[in-house]
Amino acid sequence: MDLLWPIKWLIELILVGFHTLFSSIGFSFNSGASWVLAIIGLVLVVRAALIPVFVKQIKSQRNMMLVQPELAKLQKKYKGKTDRESRERFAKEQMDLYKRTGSNPLSSCLPLLLQMPIFFGLFSVLNGAQRNVAGVGLLNADLAQSFSQAQLFGAKLSDTFFGSDDINVKIIAAVMIVLMSSSQFITQKQIMAKNQNPETQNSQFMQTQKIMLYALPAVFLFSGLTFPLGVMTYWLVSNFWTMGQQFIVIRNMPTPGSPAFKARQERLERKGKLPKSETTPAIEEEAPQPETKQRQQPISKNRAKKKKK
Repeated sequence: MDLLWPIKWLIELILVGFHTLFSSIGFSFNSGASWVLAIIGLVLVVRAALIPVFVKQIKSQRNMMLVQPELAKLQKKYKGKTDRESRERFAKEQMDLYKRTGSNPLSSCLPLLLQMPIFFGLFSVLNGAQRNVAGVGLLNADLAQSFSQAQLFGAKLSDTFFGSDDINVKIIAAVMIVLMSSSQFITQKQIMAKNQNPETQNSQFMQTQKIMLYALPAVFLFSGLTFPLGVMTYWLVSNFWTMGQQFIVIRNMPTPGSPAFKARQERLERKGKLPKSETTPAIEEEAPQPETKQRQQPISKNRAKKKKK
């Protein structure tokens, strides 16, 4: 039994539904434009459904950044202790710390992991369509043939960089691969540059983020060479969604202590919308301390007599 059958059926339902919609409002039934817009519609539905997961990811990531100083103390506590009992205690205290603070080391990968079954389902659907194979649901043989023959700027959506000798395919695929990798890099870079507390710069969490900064774009770079243009359209639009979504979150829900947080405070202060609870500490730190009169020391009786003499 195909484990992806329900996902593929749902993907075909959304894809064919949007294709029917755009075909009914003036786009040609067999045009690449109607199928590309259908793929974009699929992205919007999937990413909108993942918004609650994304919000949870943001909160968990923020907690992971804030918990780094405590985690560093814990690592220092067990540094050099390699016996089994110490390792078990360290693991237990680390998990307790994550649980208490509501953080998760895998939080940044969660939306990507949840999208993987959808991606494999989409790849299977489009891979079948490019061979004129009907899907498991609404994507019948006629629609599969329509998709396989649909063209985007002279290149078929079913073509791949390595699978076609057409120069149009190679140029479009190369441009899409560069855009996919660049958008992924920019998304990760803006997290590291604007939304991290300086205290977490050298933490293990940030080291992982630095690896992801180059690893994920590399994955898109090499795997994109074998993806059909239709699949790359899905990932490219999805990456643009992520980049825009991340920008909005960093601007409006920044990590405390980060450059983005300070920029937000300055914007709110200029508009007079900064809450008093957030302005009071800053005022207290910057306000000059009032001069106090030096307290006069009490004079003993012997010293008083000497002064009279």
